[in-house]
Amino acid sequence: MNIVTRFAPSPTGCFHIGSARTALYAWLFARSNNGKFILRIEDTDSKRYKEGSTLGILRDLKWLGLNWDEGPYFQSAKFEYYKDIIQSMLKSGLAYKCYCTEVRLDLLRKKQLSSGEKPKYDRKCRIFLKDYKSDSRYVVRFCNPINGTVSFFDEIRGKISFKNEELDDVIIQRTNGLPTYNFCAAVDDRDMKITHVIRGEDHINNTPRQINLLEALGSKIPIYAHVSMILKKNGEKLSKRKKVIGISDYRLQGYLPESLLNYIVRLGWSNGNQEIFSIDDMIKLFTLKGINKSPSRFDINKLLWLNRFYIKSLPHNRIIEHLKYQFKKKSVNYLNGLNLSELIQLVGTRYSTLQDMVNFSHYFYKDHIIYNIDSAKKYLVKSSVVFLKSIYSRILSLETWTVEEILIAIRSLVSESNVDSNEVFMPIRVAITGDIISPSIHIVIYGIGKSRFLLRIESALSYISSS
Repeated sequence: MNIVTRFAPSPTGCFHIGSARTALYAWLFARSNNGKFILRIEDTDSKRYKEGSTLGILRDLKWLGLNWDEGPYFQSAKFEYYKDIIQSMLKSGLAYKCYCTEVRLDLLRKKQLSSGEKPKYDRKCRIFLKDYKSDSRYVVRFCNPINGTVSFFDEIRGKISFKNEELDDVIIQRTNGLPTYNFCAAVDDRDMKITHVIRGEDHINNTPRQINLLEALGSKIPIYAHVSMILKKNGEKLSKRKKVIGISDYRLQGYLPESLLNYIVRLGWSNGNQEIFSIDDMIKLFTLKGINKSPSRFDINKLLWLNRFYIKSLPHNRIIEHLKYQFKKKSVNYLNGLNLSELIQLVGTRYSTLQDMVNFSHYFYKDHIIYNIDSAKKYLVKSSVVFLKSIYSRILSLETWTVEEILIAIRSLVSESNVDSNEVFMPIRVAITGDIISPSIHIVIYGIGKSRFLLRIESALSYISSS
């Protein structure tokens, strides 16, 4: 069998962790079986469409490295094609026009609920066919089989069955003439020869409807795998209809795609106790049988741990690519100072995100800094002058510019001052970074550079004298 999977998002919100996991699993299954991965944008619901969602999906997939073999295909570009199929189904008796008003359908639903019945359309227009005026509003419904059972074997959950009598005659064309999700999905799965549909368990109820549509269209039925939900820490379901963090937000916050993919793949899939997976590992080891049917819980601390691991472990040139993005976002010229590879070497082990790394090293690349007012009032005072002047002269006299030489100079100053080290370090730290939090002071001095360091000490002394 030539494996063909698809990722078919609707552009109705941000591309979040749940969507990314579905895409990753479908992508991995295709790659691990030398198959094809198709990207399809299911944009038939114009009411729920959100501006920019499609571009966001494409951008985030590319950033994660989930390249597609075909697409993106847009369902909105195929409306006439879908309508032609629907007309053919009407002529062959596979579908019918339903003229029932919303008022009637609402009353029917309330009556069924009050009597304890499962609400569904009663097939009035299918049973009692009659002529209507040509301008009467109608939807088109699929003639779902009335008897028998529709069953499928879910690769994660085993055999699942639905009685046809419990299924609606699903609407395949709205009153505005536009085709619906279930119909378009079935047609496209047929046309694209999809062999495996990997998606969230919230689609399980759609599956029997799509199977019946596929059989009516003379198509081979794909193999289905419905993955469980991802829950928030409080047990609430992740949903793009609620406020959730999108993949683009994780990028903004300084997460690496490698750490996100490693974290996402483990949200429901495992290979023994292994925690760290490269992309090659995932492709080699991934199987649908390895997916757990229990819900997964999102743990930001685990993601932070993985991100820190990859910052420490990845080649510098891979991290630099993403560091540049962080510096540009903060409007800092990363060419105006320490080499980025050296920056990673100096402070890369300290931080869990690249955003934090930039936030606590941006002063390496600026000619001028702004003091935190509270920090300056507390530490840039007259009693600090002696320490600032002493470190100035010691750094000025250094002939070799190394972290080790700077550390020796600082330690000798603290030793000779006969005071707590913070009384020495804090005024220097504020003078050269503008605030009280930074990496170790000798690393900061090295990263800033000799001439920039001397200028900042001079500025701090001037600030004190004018205060």
